[in-house]
Amino acid sequence: MNPRRQKRLMAVSAILLIVGGAIGLMLYALTQNIDLFYTPSEIIQGKDGKIPEVGQRLRIGGMVVPGTVKRDQQTLAVSFDLVDTGPTVTVSYQGILPDLFREGQGIVATGVLTKNNHIEAHEVLAKHDEEYMPPELAEKMKGIKHVKPDQASYGSSKAGE
Repeated sequence: MNPRRQKRLMAVSAILLIVGGAIGLMLYALTQNIDLFYTPSEIIQGKDGKIPEVGQRLRIGGMVVPGTVKRDQQTLAVSFDLVDTGPTVTVSYQGILPDLFREGQGIVATGVLTKNNHIEAHEVLAKHDEEYMPPELAEKMKGIKHVKPDQASYGSSKAGE
């Protein structure tokens, strides 16, 4: 092989090796920062046959179960239950909730799974209008409305309409 071609081959090989190594390191760093999206049912029953592990960072989306919001009078701690189409998951949060947060509304929380049905959230996002819902959750929630058992008309019609 010509010495000039050999030098070019070595240079191209070195560049490809460096670029490949950089891409590999970036992908490795990103895997540690990925927050997978789950619904309450997927946390309890698993998603694609895989149940999230305790300590895993994740995002959870669902509807706040009416009557389950518990606020600590001394601190900003709050806990509430989320539901989609099946079991509920308890979410604990320390901080100020968004202005749009209320019972019976869809939210997305980011946090860490501390037990098999408990999330310690570090961020809570409330939907911004009546139509918004994460696409993954919208598919699972089609036609389902969660209400308090003793309030069959919760959210249906307002007085004077």
